[in-house]
Amino acid sequence: MSSSSPHEVILTSSPDGPIIAYDASSGTVVTRFAASRSPRRGLALVGKTSIVASHICPITASGSIHLYNWWSSTAFHKLPIPEPVAPLTATPDGSYLFAGGLSGTVYALPVASGDILNSLPAHTKPVSCLKISEDGSLLISGSDDGSIVVTPIFQLVGSPKECINHLILHKFDAHSGSVTAITSGTGICNSQVISCSMDSTCKFWSLLRGTHLRTVVFPCSILGITLNPSESDFYAAGSDGSIYKGPIRIGKGRFLGNELVEWAQNQHNGAIVAVAMVNNGRNLVSASEDGNVWVWESGSGQVVLGLGNELGMGISDLVVASGIRSGNEIGFGMGTGNDGLFGNEGISCLDVKETMEMEDVLVVAEKDRSRAIDLLESAIAMYERLLELILKEVKGASGGGSCNREVTNENENSTM
Repeated sequence: MSSSSPHEVILTSSPDGPIIAYDASSGTVVTRFAASRSPRRGLALVGKTSIVASHICPITASGSIHLYNWWSSTAFHKLPIPEPVAPLTATPDGSYLFAGGLSGTVYALPVASGDILNSLPAHTKPVSCLKISEDGSLLISGSDDGSIVVTPIFQLVGSPKECINHLILHKFDAHSGSVTAITSGTGICNSQVISCSMDSTCKFWSLLRGTHLRTVVFPCSILGITLNPSESDFYAAGSDGSIYKGPIRIGKGRFLGNELVEWAQNQHNGAIVAVAMVNNGRNLVSASEDGNVWVWESGSGQVVLGLGNELGMGISDLVVASGIRSGNEIGFGMGTGNDGLFGNEGISCLDVKETMEMEDVLVVAEKDRSRAIDLLESAIAMYERLLELILKEVKGASGGGSCNREVTNENENSTM
């Protein structure tokens, strides 16, 4: 992979430890983000520059949201929230962040200020998952009460708080158990989404009408779901440690087929909490509560790579950051004592200490530059003033000489 090609980084969160970043190609741990104890679905990307994680304080059980950038392993901003929140998502441009609370409330926050802009009491039980439609127009929330709520984002971020209850576009009872994940795609999802649940089903829905289209039944609860890039197949994360692959075929407006292929190779010893596609759909990555992360060949279902989790902590969520480029291009500096953000592919990346030292040097250089400019401007002003004084003296000397010569001539004449 060349230094100018985009990179993918796999991020996993934990309720007991740091966020860990892996290189999607090599599986190398490239950095860790510290001090976030994140519940399930509590990890998200904010545009191309930031990472956000829910945090539950182990002492007070209070909730907050931690914002990270790619340049530092510690949170640069901690947003207070009225209650503990778990699921997070952000608009594609990174302007707004949404968080789901234990009370069933969905919070909308501008990322720039971190203040709560609006709070929507969408559900009667805790919000369990959040998803933004592919066109960025709709926020879709699922809950432990089994319901799904669809809300236009422009109204959620732009309406007065007193009008918030009238913003819901659709609300329907989707599942008999908790809604664990919601996904969509560029083809089917502008009008349809897929939800999965603890009730051992995945369901297809029409966003426009809020109607049910199809149900797929599994032998266990499903905790996560994703689609391949062509949207011909879906992959479901089973609570039994297996991955289930199923086809999506559309004919005359109806979904057909219910064939399921089970990937059960005893790789995961716990429930799989999340699945995602990497490497342009050639591979699927899965993470489980037992702390294991595996990369699979998406066609054959064979394991091709194991991502080391030497800390042995459980995993609460997994996301893939795509389109990331080298440190030389955007200034990445994530330090771990390893080979840098992109492993050992020959890309020069700086660790946090070096980055901070460089920042200090740049600050000093900027101050020195400003000081030099000020001194130069003062010197120029001084020289201009000195030049004016010299010119005045020259003019004065020239005028006095002429008068003296005239007086001398008059004296000479009178003597003669």
